[in-house]
Amino acid sequence: MALLLALAVFVGAAMQRLTGMGFALVSAPFVVLIMGPVTGIVLVNVCGALSSLLILFRVLGHIDWKKYFILASAALVGVVPGAVIVRYIPGAWLQVGVGVLVLVSLTVSLRMKSLKPESGLKPMLIAGATSGIMNTTAGVGGPAMSVYAVASKWGQQSFAATMQPYFLTVGLASILAKYVASPASMPQMEPWVWVAVAAAIIAGLVAGEVLSKRITPARARLLVVLLAYLGATAATIRGIFELVA
Repeated sequence: MALLLALAVFVGAAMQRLTGMGFALVSAPFVVLIMGPVTGIVLVNVCGALSSLLILFRVLGHIDWKKYFILASAALVGVVPGAVIVRYIPGAWLQVGVGVLVLVSLTVSLRMKSLKPESGLKPMLIAGATSGIMNTTAGVGGPAMSVYAVASKWGQQSFAATMQPYFLTVGLASILAKYVASPASMPQMEPWVWVAVAAAIIAGLVAGEVLSKRITPARARLLVVLLAYLGATAATIRGIFELVA
């Protein structure tokens, strides 16, 4: 289990470095399969926050702090109902929900080039709140941000940089909210497993740094989508089997 967990985290961290927001999309479905829907998503929040923190110092000069504060504030509001959902929804249903949310989010993201351009405060608040709910319930707050970025024609460099403090903030808030709602949801792992996970994050970020010089952003995004579809489909199928068993 520890090896599979470290592998999922490694690939997610590499995708995070390549695309700015691929960690949860890639790793969440697989971590949920390994650890279950509740503790799995908390671990995704922990790892996602750590990977964003490590990347943050490399992109400080490109962060749009005004957009960060608005989006993060809206997301923090969405974290609260998300924590309540996690507290009261049965594990099998939550696992199906994680898979379906990822599948739907990916599909929307792939089709969002046809969206009408939108900007202003209201779309930011809607995107932030939606992302906060999804990050807390399924560990995947990125697709809502991607939709907003494309709709508002937000430049990729500034967007990818701003997502690092954003995901760090929302990830920590999600962990705290779920701890308050259900302390038992916190991952219980041996210290050496935590060390292995942390090492996998660092190794993944290093690998992503190397690959970023060889893989175009378009190919990196395609790889993220393929891996995320595979993991989300597997998580959905497993949840359905648990419901009908």
